Amino acid sequence: MTHPNDALPIPDTQSERDERHLAIQRVGVKGVRYPLKVRVAGQLQQTAADWTLDVALPAEKKGTHMSRFVAWLNDLDAKDEPLDAHSLRAGLQDMLQRLTADEGRIEAAFTFFIKKRAPVSGVASLLDYQGRWVAQRVAGRTQIWCEVAVPVKSLCPCSKEISDYGAHNQRSQVTIRAEVLQSLAWEDLVRFAEESASSEIWPLLKRPDEKWITERAYENPKFVEDLVRDVALRLNAEAGIGAYSVEVENFESIHNHSAFARIERP
Repeated sequence: MTHPNDALPIPDTQSERDERHLAIQRVGVKGVRYPLKVRVAGQLQQTAADWTLDVALPAEKKGTHMSRFVAWLNDLDAKDEPLDAHSLRAGLQDMLQRLTADEGRIEAAFTFFIKKRAPVSGVASLLDYQGRWVAQRVAGRTQIWCEVAVPVKSLCPCSKEISDYGAHNQRSQVTIRAEVLQSLAWEDLVRFAEESASSEIWPLLKRPDEKWITERAYENPKFVEDLVRDVALRLNAEAGIGAYSVEVENFESIHNHSAFARIERP
């Protein structure tokens, strides 16, 4: 039996022609919360990401099909595999084909965890990091980027030098954004940041661990300029990284402002 609505034509308004002759560089959906699978330190992690998906719209086309973005996310979630640089590149191509677009962008911001053992006691706990995948195709070129924000500890060399005892220190954040040319692990980017700092940090510590961290930072003072340069040197040594930016922000303990430094390699 034919449903009454089957005989009714449903207009495709988005595909109509637009006569204002203005192309749109990015149109899509943002703030979409959807599951994401990532691999960290050899383990599959299930997390949730904040997604932004968009395409470029030609001047003559009235609109894009917004529902197809979410349909793409739904199919991605159905796959029992983590999102990596290879699958993200293929996923971007699939999304563009669904939207009949030549250019577009995928961005997913999420939290992942690494199990860490305290330096003396060995007690284990999970530290959270902020990750981001970005894939874009512009002017026929596809680029895949990964970004990680790593909390660390820094101690001021000047304060140590001029003080009779002690030195001011603070929490810092290292943000690395790297173009992925070959396979690149999230834990490697985290390691570049943590090993460049005055000290890394841990969620759970015993008193001997606190003593170790305090003394470690005091013996390894770093200006914000030192920290950003040391991270950049590690990135320079990685063949799997193309363009990159690294930014360090010190949340100063003796000022009501932050200090920051940034290095970019185009």
